[in-house]
Amino acid sequence: MDEKYSRMRKIIVALVVFMGLMDNIMAENPDYLFMIENACKAPSGHNTQPWLFKIRESEIDIYPDFSKELPVVDPTHRELFVSLGCATENLCIAAQEKGYESDVKVVNDSFIRVLLTKDKKRQSDSLLFSQIAVRQTNKSVYSGKEIPEDSINKLKNISIDPSVSIYFYKRGTVDYERIADWVYAGNSLQMNDEAFKTELTKWMRYNKRHQNKTRDGLSYATFGAPNVPLFLAKFIMSKAINEKTQNKGDRKKIASASHMVLFTTKDNTVEQWVTLGRTLERILLRSTQMGIVNAYLNQPNEESNIAKEMASQLQIANEYPTILIRLGYGRKMPYSLRRDFRSCILPVE
Repeated sequence: MDEKYSRMRKIIVALVVFMGLMDNIMAENPDYLFMIENACKAPSGHNTQPWLFKIRESEIDIYPDFSKELPVVDPTHRELFVSLGCATENLCIAAQEKGYESDVKVVNDSFIRVLLTKDKKRQSDSLLFSQIAVRQTNKSVYSGKEIPEDSINKLKNISIDPSVSIYFYKRGTVDYERIADWVYAGNSLQMNDEAFKTELTKWMRYNKRHQNKTRDGLSYATFGAPNVPLFLAKFIMSKAINEKTQNKGDRKKIASASHMVLFTTKDNTVEQWVTLGRTLERILLRSTQMGIVNAYLNQPNEESNIAKEMASQLQIANEYPTILIRLGYGRKMPYSLRRDFRSCILPVE
């Protein structure tokens, strides 16, 4: 009986602490909460949502959540910091919507500090802000329709930092086909790596109940899979995670896309990864506004030998291939879920 009451007391104490934390969060600046909520809608590898936020008087700090790391596919945390860059860009766009000027700094290669200054004259960029909630990674086979050159030029004209470069490759060109071959080569390596497959399946969310429980990871729905019992979904996926099936699916997806877009950095540093992420998010939001869909094909960048060969053959040997996406037109797919943004807010000491 004493043991039972002891457990009850612990539960009550935990609830009190949790409710106190929630009260503190809700007492924070509502504008800052608005910014964080929109930051959490950014894309991330395997939809791990690897971010944490700390609210201060005139700034928001964005920290990596290494409990959500992907040590096999992303051992240097490069893609993780790109994701933090995407979240940072969303936060800055949301800050502008609320009339704030933002200044971003990467501190000690460990976290991102966003300084916020209220500016009543600041004009919101509703064009991009309105796309934050509707942007998605669309893993489907696209229509095959070509993106008009004037639309591609609009994406090319988006401002970028000198440390980041963006290259567009049109379907039907020699380089497009070569990049496709590097994607297939990356699949061959990854799908024959048991550690990679173990990490991948850890983040699979096999049916509606499973995805609703975690609100993260790779949802069955985003792949167009049916909602079936867990044991059946796991069996089906176990038969699908292999080199032959992956390459077969990617051949269809690449053949149906209009362009592939490669993002590189000059020096492969944490600061440049964050900057690339911010640039990537601007491209994704602008393309969403234009009715263009996207998905990642990052396999070549994740395998160092392929990445070096790709950079050399594409005549960008002094740059670091970091993110590869495909662009095209396609039907809207189900969205990946997000955890409650309040669970990502750290208490201030």
